[in-house]
Amino acid sequence: MSPKRWTWRNVTTEAKLLLIGIPVFLWTVIPVYHLFLFSISSKDSATSGRLWPKEPTLQNFDFVFNQKHFYLDHFWTQLGNSIFIALTVAAITLLVATLSAFAISRLKVKGGRTVLNLALFTYFIPAAFLAVPMYKTMGVYGLLNNQWALILAMVTIASPYCIWVLKQASDKLPWELDEAARIDGASALQLFRLVYLPLMTPSLVAVGTYALLLAWNEYLYAFLLLSNDKDVTLAVALGHFLSADDSPWELLMATGLIYALPPAAIYYVFKRYMVGGLTAGAVKS
Repeated sequence: MSPKRWTWRNVTTEAKLLLIGIPVFLWTVIPVYHLFLFSISSKDSATSGRLWPKEPTLQNFDFVFNQKHFYLDHFWTQLGNSIFIALTVAAITLLVATLSAFAISRLKVKGGRTVLNLALFTYFIPAAFLAVPMYKTMGVYGLLNNQWALILAMVTIASPYCIWVLKQASDKLPWELDEAARIDGASALQLFRLVYLPLMTPSLVAVGTYALLLAWNEYLYAFLLLSNDKDVTLAVALGHFLSADDSPWELLMATGLIYALPPAAIYYVFKRYMVGGLTAGAVKS
């Protein structure tokens, strides 16, 4: 392969990208850096304004992991709640969205597109406006202060977008694959399991990650629908730190840093699937 030839146009293009990319990178990284900075600072030096603490310490993480502060009495339980709720929301949303997109796009179910459009129409209403009606609905069905109330609320919010994404991705799959499978005698279930799911893996990972992170970072609905300290998510528990006049910022930031690590790990684990070709290898011999 011949080396890339640099022209004036290439140089100006690269320069423009750098001029845009560097400020965006700094704008993104600086808050994360301060989060880390606070988490390794002592209580006295947390708000000193220094770019690096004089005496970095890991004592804050010891306080968090061993629940040595009254705001952290249920840290492990609340972290477990966040993991359970996020994974359950992702699983149910994937199930609903995958089956719906398959029925609408590949089976051409009558009225499917109308249902999809009506579901997408709900996004014209901000999710915050639906919080009170959702609270009332869960109360009617006796689900308040139950983690399934939050799970169902998050699935309701995430599903329309996930169905739309999967439907658009499914429309790009070659119809010849379906026809060949049907000629070989494949049923709709076999077509779904053997043809549709393998080709949709990148899109499934993308929407599953979206649903998981949506539930992981949710605060408003978790705050409204759950009230028991042992049932709330860690995102809600972090808000309790702000209720005091003298908040332990260093413990808040240490807990926040820990809470931010699982989504980052999930992204790097599934990154190759998320950026993979949607139909790569689908029509190769």
